[in-house]
Amino acid sequence: MRTLYVFRWLLALALGCASLSTASAQSATASDLRAARDPVLQRSLEGVVRDLGLEGQLSQRHLALALVDVTDAQAPRLAMLNGDEMMYAASMPKVGILFGAMAEAESGRFPLDAERLQAMNRMIRQSSNEDATRVLKWVGETRLLDLLQSERFRFYDAQGAGGLWIGKGYGSEPAFRRDPLRNLSHGATAFQVARMYTLLAAGTLFQPRINELMLDILSNPGIHHKFVRALQDVPGLRIFRKSGTWRDYHADSALVEAGGHRYVMVAIAEHPDGGEWLVRLGARMHALISAPQRQAGPLPPSGLLPSIQVRGG
Repeated sequence: MRTLYVFRWLLALALGCASLSTASAQSATASDLRAARDPVLQRSLEGVVRDLGLEGQLSQRHLALALVDVTDAQAPRLAMLNGDEMMYAASMPKVGILFGAMAEAESGRFPLDAERLQAMNRMIRQSSNEDATRVLKWVGETRLLDLLQSERFRFYDAQGAGGLWIGKGYGSEPAFRRDPLRNLSHGATAFQVARMYTLLAAGTLFQPRINELMLDILSNPGIHHKFVRALQDVPGLRIFRKSGTWRDYHADSALVEAGGHRYVMVAIAEHPDGGEWLVRLGARMHALISAPQRQAGPLPPSGLLPSIQVRGG
């Protein structure tokens, strides 16, 4: 079955992905999610934090959130709290390694053979540290940081608020380059991770077939906690997700489709109870988008994959 899956993707890529479209490149470069700040959604997100008794943790910068309603891909709505705060994000930045592999695959420098596809799936779905380090080496450590900071993608800005940073493999090896702002090995801001998922949802992060492949690898999460646990009873759910946990550091990120809505949510917490915070926050952020007073019609065609049921692991 896996062999058929690999051949299906390789054939599709060979037929449909020979080159990057100019429109896609321009869209990824020009996209400025900050312009989508929505005061109503912002106040609602602030109310969730207040209701959950997390205002003190927010003020101490132990919690960062971003929520983007992308039901209308042409008019996203953004709310965030500490969205530009660089935080240690454990395994969540593995989504950045996947991004690097997809960028190199799009340019033809990263062969999408069975070994590499399987390693990327294990890196994301089971959060395999060994595979994360392996894929990082395939992409190239310096090359990945160059891509994250490139003019096209701009997922890390050393002169601004930072962003998504991978400066170390996921083993015992030392960091090869820590981020310039906070000296983090695996760092992220909620805003830049949300921005990556938003571009992915809009189909403008990469050329269409590469976009779909990245979504496929992010689907079917194998670890049942945080956002996955929060949404486990939502009917007809589709979720594309990467989380992270190390000691008191907890993070989760997801593109979610449910009930005629599509949205991105990202949370990073530094606290022993952070994992439980993310369960409650995930449920409440879902409610903000799917509340009855904001019912939306059918989703426009998105090119996303068939309905995916959340499973444990």
